[in-house]
This record gives sequence, C-alpha cells and structure tokens, in this order.
Amino acid sequence: MKNNTLSGLSRRRFLQAGGLLMAAGSLDLLFSKSVLAQAISQAMPLFKALRPAQEGILTAAHWGAFEALVESDRMVGVRPVQDDPAPNELIDMAPYQVHAHNRITSPMIRKSWLEQGPDSRNDLRGRDEWVQVSWDKAIRLVGDQIRHLQQTAGPSSIYAGSYGWKSTGMLHNSRALLSRLMNLAGGFLSYSGDYSTGAAQVIMSHVVGSMEVYEQQTSWPNVIEHSELVILWGCNPLTTLKNSWNVPDHVGLAGFEALAAKGTRVICIDPIRSPSARKLKAEWLAPAAYTDAAMILGLAHTLLTEKLHDEAFLQRYTVGFDKFRAYLLGESDGTVKSAEWASAICGIDAERLRELARTLVRQRTMIMAGWGIQRQHHGEQPHWLLVTLAAMTGQIGLPGGGFGFSYHYSSGGSPTARGGILSGISAGAAPANSPAPIPVARIADCLANPGKTIDFNGKQVTYPDVKMVYVAGGNPFHHHQDTNNLLKAWRRPETIVVHEPYWTATARHADIVLPCTTSYERNDLDMGGDYSQLYVFPMHQCVPPQHQSRSDFAIFSALAAHLGVEQAFTEGRDEMLWLKAMYDNMKVQARNAGIPLPPFDMFWQSGNYIRFPIPEENRQWVRFADYRADPLLNPLGTPSGKIEIFSQTVASMKYPDCAGLPGWQPPKEWHGSPLARKYPLSLNTAHSGHRLHSQLDNTPLRRKYAVADREAILINPQDAAIRGIKSGDLVRAFNDRGQILVGADVTEDIRPGVVRISEGAWYDPQDPSIPGTLCKNGNVNCLTFDIGSSRLAQGNCGHMALLEIEKFTGEAPANTAHLAQQPAARA
Repeated sequence: MKNNTLSGLSRRRFLQAGGLLMAAGSLDLLFSKSVLAQAISQAMPLFKALRPAQEGILTAAHWGAFEALVESDRMVGVRPVQDDPAPNELIDMAPYQVHAHNRITSPMIRKSWLEQGPDSRNDLRGRDEWVQVSWDKAIRLVGDQIRHLQQTAGPSSIYAGSYGWKSTGMLHNSRALLSRLMNLAGGFLSYSGDYSTGAAQVIMSHVVGSMEVYEQQTSWPNVIEHSELVILWGCNPLTTLKNSWNVPDHVGLAGFEALAAKGTRVICIDPIRSPSARKLKAEWLAPAAYTDAAMILGLAHTLLTEKLHDEAFLQRYTVGFDKFRAYLLGESDGTVKSAEWASAICGIDAERLRELARTLVRQRTMIMAGWGIQRQHHGEQPHWLLVTLAAMTGQIGLPGGGFGFSYHYSSGGSPTARGGILSGISAGAAPANSPAPIPVARIADCLANPGKTIDFNGKQVTYPDVKMVYVAGGNPFHHHQDTNNLLKAWRRPETIVVHEPYWTATARHADIVLPCTTSYERNDLDMGGDYSQLYVFPMHQCVPPQHQSRSDFAIFSALAAHLGVEQAFTEGRDEMLWLKAMYDNMKVQARNAGIPLPPFDMFWQSGNYIRFPIPEENRQWVRFADYRADPLLNPLGTPSGKIEIFSQTVASMKYPDCAGLPGWQPPKEWHGSPLARKYPLSLNTAHSGHRLHSQLDNTPLRRKYAVADREAILINPQDAAIRGIKSGDLVRAFNDRGQILVGADVTEDIRPGVVRISEGAWYDPQDPSIPGTLCKNGNVNCLTFDIGSSRLAQGNCGHMALLEIEKFTGEAPANTAHLAQQPAARA
C-alpha cells in the first residue's frame, strides 16, 4: 500500500540498507573505527532524509544550526548548515559564549548567607562578597534547604517557575528538569502564561477558542501567491525571525524576501520605521504610541458606515457584532468611533485612516500583527480588535487573507513537514498538594505581598509566602518590569538559587550560584523549525565543560540523589541513553510516516542531521479554511463555536478594565495622560537585532549597537534638538521609577514624541546600595511599570512607559555590567 512505502525506498534497497546496518553493528565489535566509519558511510546515502555536515561539529542554538570549528578543545569558529536559507550572524558568537571572560568558574555562595544561614542580610544581595565552595557542599546546601522548606512550609514556599529563554535542547531543558526535580521532591509554586504574549493568549482563547499567538499560520507559499496587501502591525519580522524557541529554519525570512521580490504591497504600522519596513520598502504609518486600539476602531467605523463590511460573513461566522456596531456608532456610550475621533488619539490623518480601511477590502489582505501592542495596559484590546477588523473584511479563511499573530515569531507559516517529533524530558506529575500557579508577570507582586488576592481570568489567586526562589534557564532581572521594585521584592525570600554560565545581574543577586554549561559543552537533540518541524538536529558536545561547570541534567541528578529521588529522576539513564530513547521514539513516528532513519548510534556517529519532506498540500494550507468551509462541522473552541466579537464569558467576569466587548480604554501612561506634562516622551522597548533578549549582551556584537558603550536610545531630531542632544551623546533617561544611561541615536526613523530603548541590556547599578540608582548600561526595565494588563490576563506592560531625557553631563561612569565576580575566599 502507498502509505507503507518508505519514502520511495525500494524493497531491495531497504534490505540492502538493513544488511549494511547489521554489518555495521557487527563491525563495531570486531573491527576498527575506520572500518565502522566506512560501513556507516555506505549505508547513510540510503536514508534520503539525512543531510551531512560539511565541516566541523554539528550543534544548534536559538539563532540557528551550525557546525562548530574546534582546535585543541577550543571553539574557534562556526559555519551555518547547508540548508539555512538566511544564516544568522548571531551564530558567530558561539565561541565567545563558550570562552566568555565572565563565565562563572565554580559554585559560589553569598558570604552572609554562608556564614549566618538563610535569610541573612538579604539587603546585601547584589553587593555582598562571594565564597567559592565545592560542588558537594553546594549540592548539600541547596538540597538541605529544599528538604527543610518542604517539611516546614510546604511546596508553596518554593517558587521554581524559572521562566525564560533557556538554551535549546530537548534533554537539557533546564525548566523541565527543575520542575521534574521539584515535583519529585514534594511540589512547588509554578506560573501560568508568559511575558511574550500574556494578554493576547488569554483573550484569544475567549475570542477564537485557542491561544492563536502560537498557532500555525497560513503557509508562506499561499501568502506569496495570494496576498495582495500585507499589513505589518507593530512587528519587525526581519529582526525577530532571526531566532526561534527551538532551532530556527529561517523560512519566514525567505518568505518576506519573496514578498519583496514579487512587489507585494506592504504597509508597516509602527511608531518606528523598522529595518523590516526599510528592507521591504513598506509604506510607513506611525501612530502615537499605545493608541492601536483607537486606530483600529477608526478603521472599523469606516468599514461600517461606508457599508464595506461583509455582513454575511459576520452573521455566519461571528457572534456579537450587533453590540460592536452599537459601540462604533456611539449608541452604547455616546462616543462615535469615527476616523476623526481615532485621528485625534492616534495622530494619523482621518482621511488616511479611511483610505486604509477601503484598501483592506479592496485587496486580498493579510494582517500580520506583533506582540508588542499587547504588552501594554489594556493589552487584550488590540488583538481582539484586529480579529474583529479582519472579520469585517470577510477574508478570514481565504487564501492569503485574514490575520496572523506569529508570522514574526519562529517562522510561523513555514509549511509543516511530515516525519517525527522529538519529545523532551517530562516535568512529571505535580503532587496532589501542589499550589495553584500564579500569573508569570506578577512574580514581584507575589514575593512582596504574601496573602494578597488578585483576579485572573475569572478566578482568584492568593499569593503564598515564598521563601525560596530557584532560577534555571531564566533571567528575571532582564525580563521583568520595574527593576527597582523587583529589587525590593527580591529581598524577601530566604534563599535564591541560580544556575548560570555568566555573571548576569540575576546571578549577582542570588545566594547560591551554580555554574552550568552552555549548550555547546554537552550532548542533546532538538527540532529545527518550531512550526515546520522540518529538521532534527544532533547537538554534539563541541568542547569540554569549561572551568567547573556542569550540565543542568548533572546538577539536578546530583540534587535528586541528595533528596533520595535519583532513580525516579534519571530513570536509570545517563545523557546518551536519554537521547537514544528520544530519538528512537521519533524514529518510530518517522517510519509510520514512510521516512526510514538509521539506528541512533549510527545517526549520532555519522555527522548528519535530518530534514523531513513537506507534503505538497501543506504548502497551500490556509488557517481557518476548514472553519470557513463548514463552521458546524469545524467549530472553534469558543462557547458559541464562532468568533466571539462579544464574549459573554468575559462579560460575566465584570472586570472594569476588560469588558465583554473590545474597545478603547486609555492606558495608565500615554501622551494623553496628565503625567505626560512631566514626562512627555513615550517609550518603545522593541527587540534588538543583535541579541536574543539579554543573551549575547556580553559578546562583541555590542560593537554593532552600543553607543558610547551603552544601550542605544533612538530619538527623533525634533525631540533631540529641543534638549540639545546629538548622535553619540550620553543621555540620562528617567522617570519616577528609575534612571538609566544610554547613547543617543538621532534618526528620522522614529515618530516625534517616541523614543526606543531595546530590552535586554544587563542591569548595572552605579551604587547598588541606593534604590533607584543610575543603571550604567541602559537596562530599560528600570523605567517600565509593573502592573497587570488587566484583571483578565494579568499580562505584563513592558512595552510602555512615559519618561524624559537629558544630555548627561560630568564624567561618565564605567560600564561594569559584564565584569566577572571574584570570590573573597574558599570554603
């Protein structure tokens, strides 16, 4: 039967391959490695899914798969794999990651904690001395503290959520390993949601019945063929597509290049003319910061009043448009949401708004929206309104039409391949007495206010009294808002443990620091293509573990042994046995899909990676096409089974900051608020093109983006002239929450009244003993505020704040963000 044919491999050739594999297995016992290698080389060409490395050692990172060039146990260079359509310069930083000058060289204990015990001089975190200890002592101290708190305070006393962009790899997944250990040890306090999409993922579950922000998109070949207009709303894909959660396939970057080559019309809506807008030669509309919801309402009002909306689509596929109609016309609140009304808020000319609305329905339009517009106060509203706007055009489910919220992330729209999927190590089952998770972005509020109760998506969450924080694979001092508020909250727990390769601010503010390897110092496996599932990459150990670092798996295995749960944690497997089990499970799936793969040992020794085939039908897949074809047989996951422009579920929660209908609510800080008289500039915290969040800030890539050795601030010439600032100047950016030192980049590529400081610069306080002290490296979260997006989602508001800037005068303080810490003594 056709489904049993092994990817075109004839029976004769398959038997031939099997014979070679059996011979190779025998040769492994009887002959030299050179003879074995010869047998493997003869067998490998029979497996069509395999792709050979050209030179070096195969491995991978969030920024791409590559071959490491190693000399005398030192990584000296890299080269991208042959299939990468858009190799990323960030891979060039791998040698600097391994051999960084600020690697943590041994287990370290904060001196006051070591000498006086937990909860000692917590105010000295970040400025206390460090004492070097042995691994045995470090494991004993951490394990004893876990056991003590489990016995005396229960699992809710240990926060081990450890949110963050941990290294790639399915086995050395530090977040999963930490959860696995803590579940076996008695449970822990975890989190729900994420910083990237906290508001959107919650509201989208009510509107379209899924998170949507992490769903596969209409495939790129279909978009390239059918989309006549692409709207980039609040996203910069040519920057953010450089990286992926697993290993990027970079197909999205090739997709945008194809749009440009075809001459597809692109409109970029963003206060900043991004690199994507320039590269795609996009039309640039620059609304005032944080006013996306009002702008969308102005477009929707035009569609409605000019009778350009698709009434038939709205009747069949949505619920609640009658209420939205009344809101647009001002029947429900007395305010007509006309283009003129929207223009007064967002600053885009009313006639330009009307023309844009007409264009949406005149052409096959794909709205590609980013996540920055929902990392704001009332951040649930823009994405809800964009779905509503797309529904009014009637193009959802059509080839090249509708909306997509992950085209800018991990190559959403990269066609899905057919093969096998790697399953990583499991976090295990939580014990019955485990506490309810807290919204991830409320961690500082939780640490500072035990016993406080907050609303969250129709429920209430009460914060426990957290006595221990365990971070592995995360960096809260660079992803959490209002750093100075976090500093105060960070003093409350008795013990803070951090796994890190480098002396980040989070490591510096810990009590116990355990040096972990980079992904290039251990063996692992990972998928390539978050949405396409196109590749399986072996991540071979390139160099020995540096200094005294250990892999996260080794660290947690040692802790499991100390806590008496080693067998349950390791299941009797070491690193390579775990990888073999993962591969073998994937290999069975691939065989069932008609893709033959060699045994694990042969695959691992061969220096090959796997590229699965893409079925032709997947190249033309259209999101929501099945729903459009038959909404009764293919209902959405909402209570009505339809797109819910009005959500009775949300309405029943009766939250004043998130009603059952999308709309405009002025945010806490924006150009129309009274605070703007004191702080007139609106902050944008977009991603840097030369790092991944805070990762790689300690590499030579800084030379490409740092100004005067600080994080850069983009300023419009009008704003700069008023303040006597020119490019290259040192600038103090400040508000009531904090102050940072940044370097001026004066450019017309940003709207007047808006400044941009990319997130991810390592926190570097001038005087750690003084609250609100100047951050010398430009960590933007010293300026952002820490409140929930609304009571519904409790997402973070990291993309917004009001501030003022001034030219820095006096002697510039040295930037010490990336220095190594030296131990005061050995114990």
